[in-house]
Amino acid sequence: MTVKKTRTFEDVLAQIERRIIDDGLTVGDRLPAERQLAEQLGVGRSSVREALRVLETLGVLSSQVGRGPDAGAILTSRPDTALTDLLRLHLGLATLELREVIETRLMLERWSAARAAATRADTSALVDALAGMEAAASAEEFVEHDTAFHCAIADASGNRLIAAIMRSLRDSMRRYAVEAVERLGDPSLLHADHHHILTAIRSGDPDEATRAVADHLSHAYPALFGDTP
Repeated sequence: MTVKKTRTFEDVLAQIERRIIDDGLTVGDRLPAERQLAEQLGVGRSSVREALRVLETLGVLSSQVGRGPDAGAILTSRPDTALTDLLRLHLGLATLELREVIETRLMLERWSAARAAATRADTSALVDALAGMEAAASAEEFVEHDTAFHCAIADASGNRLIAAIMRSLRDSMRRYAVEAVERLGDPSLLHADHHHILTAIRSGDPDEATRAVADHLSHAYPALFGDTP
């Protein structure tokens, strides 16, 4: 009985999440009322209620009490935004180290860059972000476009989960990224790295794209990768 309940709950949660992400719902959109969702999914209202409670705790939904058009929970954020908040909290509480976040980013981005190169993915978003970085007047503005560049690599991989995780990782460590740019002072090395990554992806060379990403992160965070004392 317990196993069945857990499976039903997980199915409901997965279907609601899929509806949010895959069906074009955006912040401010409303899900069907609890009773209607239960009927659509063919499960009990208690399972729907439990799934909605979890999503509300994560900051994805805001519960609404009402009837007719006012019934149903409202989407308040994307799931990757909720993950960003959790990662930022864990970094702030020191239950996660910056090294762990950077190493995770390295693992994901190396794969994403190799995949984007292997599939000859569209690089227009990378070009736009690169132009923004080169025109940036402050470290904060540079990091904004730098984030867009690296998230575009994840998008180009074609894996939406990796893209969402990458956005969460980058957003959660924005403050550290700004500090890294400020420490470096001259961003010319980072510009060269970005051009190297873009060229490797454009040329369809997965191995070179992987190396370019690793080199770039070692330049941006040398202390974490042991390049400097």
